[in-house]
Amino acid sequence: MEGEALLSRFTVEVLVTPRPGLLDPQGKAIHHALASLGYDTIEDVRVGKAIYLDVAAGSPAEATERVEEACRKLLANPVTEDFRVTAAAGGTETAAGGVR
Repeated sequence: MEGEALLSRFTVEVLVTPRPGLLDPQGKAIHHALASLGYDTIEDVRVGKAIYLDVAAGSPAEATERVEEACRKLLANPVTEDFRVTAAAGGTETAAGGVR
């Protein structure tokens, strides 16, 4: 269709982790449980979350930028959490109005 911008669908992975030095009660509980099961060589556990989003964008950089904005506004707490965003092409083209 003439004049419509073609977008690709990118799968974007967001890894949200507690900031270093902040208390991580889940991590501590898991660390204690692992030690009680004999995993004494595990020195620390940090528990975070992984979020996967499918984003229509013109490039991986554009998809990453949009998701980083969403992280700063909603997906991660900027006071207590850090985040890392990675985009990979999903291979599906989309016209501006929907899936082609």
